[in-house]
Amino acid sequence: MVNEGEEAPDFELQSHDGETIRLSNYRGRWVVLYFFPKAFTSGCTRETQEFTRLWDEFEKLGVTVLGISIDSVSTQRRFAEKYGVKFKLLSDSQKRVSQAYGVLRPTGTAERVTFIINPEGKVAKVIRRVKPEEHPAKALDFLRQSM
Repeated sequence: MVNEGEEAPDFELQSHDGETIRLSNYRGRWVVLYFFPKAFTSGCTRETQEFTRLWDEFEKLGVTVLGISIDSVSTQRRFAEKYGVKFKLLSDSQKRVSQAYGVLRPTGTAERVTFIINPEGKVAKVIRRVKPEEHPAKALDFLRQSM
């Protein structure tokens, strides 16, 4: 797994709205990159809804939120539309980004892990082993203390 203080691996993925997202395009900004196992499952739905609920707070801080799972672009689109997601959900259907970050589980889905990436492109914080609905608030608390 990518550790705190290490360079965040760059990637290029399609978002739920068809846009190509490259992590390196966000240099100069804080980024919350959260991996979730599968769209429409109860934990991932609660987690994504909570990120959506707190999105305005992330926006006020100038933080970009990106969610990643191995789901297809079309599944991410349906998930985003159903729950009114205000940020980009990215499709890692090839599982390359999940592997690069060390979060791909033997089941073939990503582990629930959040990486907070600083403006220089380094991982400032790794959040894991928390309840899905607690991830967003923990990320926000860390950012408020670090910025």
